[in-house]
Order: sequence, then C-alpha cells, then structure tokens
Amino acid sequence: MSKGTKRASPGTDVEKHPLADVELGDEEAAKLQAITKETSRVELLLERRAQEGLKPVYEKRRAVCKEIKKFWPVALMNSSMFAIHAQHHDDQVALSYLEDLWIVRDSKEPRVFTVEFYFKENPYFTDSVLKKEYKYIAPPAAANETPDEDGITDSVLDFSWERDVAPQAYKISWKDDSKNLTKLHPRERFDEEDDMPAEPGTFFHYFELAEDPFDIGVLIANDVFPEAIDYFLGNAGGDDMDDSEDEESGDSDEDEIDLEKPKPKKPRHA
Repeated sequence: MSKGTKRASPGTDVEKHPLADVELGDEEAAKLQAITKETSRVELLLERRAQEGLKPVYEKRRAVCKEIKKFWPVALMNSSMFAIHAQHHDDQVALSYLEDLWIVRDSKEPRVFTVEFYFKENPYFTDSVLKKEYKYIAPPAAANETPDEDGITDSVLDFSWERDVAPQAYKISWKDDSKNLTKLHPRERFDEEDDMPAEPGTFFHYFELAEDPFDIGVLIANDVFPEAIDYFLGNAGGDDMDDSEDEESGDSDEDEIDLEKPKPKKPRHA
C-alpha cells in the first residue's frame, strides 16, 4: 500500500437498505389503528350475518344427515387432522354410535361456540349428548364500555382466542371402568410444564379435560362442520390415512367397524 492511502472502513461499499429508515409517526399509527378497528367491526357483522343465514341450511342438512347411516363418524374420520386424535380402536367403535353433531353459536359473539355430539344408546356412557363449550370471557375493561347500536365494544373488537376464550370440561358418565376410555387410554405428559401432551390418549379427553391443546374444537366447528358433506364423500380432509397401521391385534370381531369413506352410488334405473 502506498504512503498516504487510507484503508477503507469495513462495510463502506455496502449499499444502505432502501427501507431501513422508514418510521411511523403517531398520527399515521392512529389512522392505521382506526382502519384496523373498522375492519374488525365489519368482519364481525359479516360473520353474524353469515351464521344467521347458514343456520336454516344447516338445520335442513341436519335432518338429511340423520337418515344416513354413520354420516358423522365417517365425516370426522375422513378428516386426517381429526383422525389422528381417534386412532384407538375403542375411540372408533364409540364414535360409531354418533348420530348427530351440532354447533351452537351465540348470535352476538359467533366466534365462540359449543360443540354437541349426539349418541345413540351405547356400551360406553349413559350420556345422550356430550358437549364442549368455548366460553367468551370479557376483559375487566369491558365493564366500563358502552356498546354501540350493534352491541359492539372496543373489547369485542380486540378479541383474542387465546386470551378471551375459556374451554369448559364436561364430565362423561361412563357405565363402568372397563368402558372408561379416559382411564384405558390416558393423556400423558413427559414433563408437567410441557404445553402439548406427549401421548394424547383417547379422543374423549377432549370433553373431560377443559384445555384443548390440539384445537380440536376449532377444527370441528370451523372446518369439518361447515364442509361435512365433502368430508363424508371423501372430497376433503387432506391425505388419506393408512388404517391398516392403526389396527390392533387384540381387537375382537364383534367390535369391527368400517369407517372408510363411502363411494358415491350410481342411480338405479327401473
């Protein structure tokens, strides 16, 4: 290097990122927040209107599906995301007695719901209906808010599923311990501080335990229930699961159950 020549500082030849100096002022931030709030309000009103319009259609579908053998067990098991939580043969046998599934939503707060499973007489429990309620818990600030003409407050618009919704437990009336699936297939954690169970156990923990770490309720209410016909026909649900891997060698013949997706039947001509 010749005398008097300065060494270039590291990075001086690197171009400055064109978006590095973007700043958001208080006024602009307030405007964006107002738009976000307005968007949330419109989306909530649209959701209310959608659920109101869909309810009579779902009721019509409900009557039709009750006449189709094992409609709901097949629809549920054709969801690969649901099926991984009902891999035990006992779960599938118990679910074969399911004759109806219904979602109850509050007309003012349709983002929360109650899942209702209706069962025929079965060997496992005496309940005819198993329920899972997702209850909206308003924050303390809501007590001092005045709702607008649509009953909406700032707290409602600031809705957070993780913060504002509390799943409820439902005690199942098992007929005896030999049929108590939550005892036969317990949910286990390797560490009590783990958020997710290492062994999910039977599907029926979904009802008996308050927490829903796998978001099964959201899957049922927002995916399987509205698209139930497609799930039943096998037109939705993702990758097919290999049922042969889930068979247990000790299953008895009397408990055999076929929940494979039905094949559309060709119309008969006279």
